[in-house]
Amino acid sequence: MKQERFFESLINLFLPLGLIFGLVLLLSLNVEGAASTESVASPLESWLKVIVGYLAAGAEIAAAIVIGLGIIRGIWDYLRQVFSRSRRHVDATEGIRLKLGRVLALGLEFTVASDILRTAVAPTRQDILNLGAIVLLRTLLNYFLEREIKQGEQSRRTDEQEPLKNEHTLRS
Repeated sequence: MKQERFFESLINLFLPLGLIFGLVLLLSLNVEGAASTESVASPLESWLKVIVGYLAAGAEIAAAIVIGLGIIRGIWDYLRQVFSRSRRHVDATEGIRLKLGRVLALGLEFTVASDILRTAVAPTRQDILNLGAIVLLRTLLNYFLEREIKQGEQSRRTDEQEPLKNEHTLRS
């Protein structure tokens, strides 16, 4: 058990550092100065670029819709909590925050898919480096978001179990 926790703490330390280091490394590479060798695109490649462009735009629109609806839902739930006479305002706010975090993580996945699609057809070296930097940055954001969601859910579970334990000891 101790070894698993130690291993998990090492991962929690080195994974973000590795991602940040990779991002800095990718951003520091300068390929713009290299001689560009653009080949003439075939008609099929041109059509593929158009189709993939539409698919990528669709993924970006999906990300915007998911995030937008999540924000509206979060605001609605929060306002409903503010104007209700519930005493569990703090717990509800944490729940709303966790729901919004899940929505943001899903939106990030859609944007990563869009970036991958845009680079799928005949990418240049610079396109691949840019994609790598974007994916690393969004993966880093997603990692911290998921970690915060997990910690929030664990704290909510322990908070929900405490009253049950206290109620059980009062009955005894």
